[in-house]
Amino acid sequence: MNALKGHYLLSNKPVYMKFSLMLRAAFAFCCFVFYPAYAHHGTAVKFDPLQPVSFEGTVIKLDWANPHAHIFMARGEAGDDWYVEIESPVLLEWNGWSEESLKPGDKIRVEGILARDGSPQVWGERILLDGEVILSVETTALSLALETSQTRDIPRWPDGQLRLGAAPGEEGYWVPDTTIMMEEGVEVAMTSYGLLDDVADASSVAPMQDWALGIYEARQRNFLRTDPGFVECRPPAGPRKYQASFGIQFLEDRDWERIFVAPAGGNQDWHLIYTDGRGINTGFPVDNDNVLYYGRNVATWEGDTLVVESEGYNEKFWLTGGLPHTSEMKVTERLTRTDFNTMSVEVTIDDPGAYTRPWGMSWNLVWKEGEDPPEYFCQDNRL
Repeated sequence: MNALKGHYLLSNKPVYMKFSLMLRAAFAFCCFVFYPAYAHHGTAVKFDPLQPVSFEGTVIKLDWANPHAHIFMARGEAGDDWYVEIESPVLLEWNGWSEESLKPGDKIRVEGILARDGSPQVWGERILLDGEVILSVETTALSLALETSQTRDIPRWPDGQLRLGAAPGEEGYWVPDTTIMMEEGVEVAMTSYGLLDDVADASSVAPMQDWALGIYEARQRNFLRTDPGFVECRPPAGPRKYQASFGIQFLEDRDWERIFVAPAGGNQDWHLIYTDGRGINTGFPVDNDNVLYYGRNVATWEGDTLVVESEGYNEKFWLTGGLPHTSEMKVTERLTRTDFNTMSVEVTIDDPGAYTRPWGMSWNLVWKEGEDPPEYFCQDNRL
């Protein structure tokens, strides 16, 4: 999921070592402390797609932890220490890898891109052992979801209301078919993590006020490296929750007239959408005057469409791709399960503090049948 794998989006629809042991440990500490989270958003934050590299070396250790696994290796005849960053254990396992896939002493070839800061680190695109490709990540949550597509009726409750989740006795979750945000109808090239191909296109992405556009451009020029959703493991708040690459689950508690919404990955949090008729500004005794990551959420059904109204957001998170917002933001989400495999998501953002007018976009969630979302913790590989 990086630039070299060609995951560029043309619109708002997707196109589908020799150091001493002490020095080695110190360098690894620096890598994981100062780059604790860059690894699990766009690789362009830390690595330069314009600096491809290919070299051979000897495996010293495979560090198997989120947000990304790392291969410690001695490069070439000189045996200089290098660190190869690869995908998360979740994605690696989906692609046939395990902690035993590489062993100390294995001779491998690494193909990837170099670190921007000139340090001996590389993002591993492909790993070859004995001339054979043993790692080239192709399988993702979305591809797995598409493989489990079924021709079935939409599951419903006894009263006929459609279910947002699995049928009784079954399990599953939803995976987004895009992980970027831009106004409906706009065509701007960006990576799957929302990094613009050309910052000059920033003003086209959404109708931002001048100050908001300046912030967005600055975040883009900095490769989104200070995104609090990754640097501080903040929740994927606002409509961003529907674009979590490892998916999202809806758990309907009809007795209490509420829906648990649980995005996969990150810090494994959840929030509630209330369907009991309470007012968005009067039905939250504790939080009526608080600003929250997920805001206050109430919903009603319009036929088979769940209409969610949200407001009361804090300003401690970014929207997808570094888009800004203020505490004035109100979000309307229309969720419609159009068939067993598909849920349409239509989002409208009304934030007079950051945008010149309301704007929106739509995308689909794809049903991944047969299992719960993968366990993925933003904090795993932190010291």
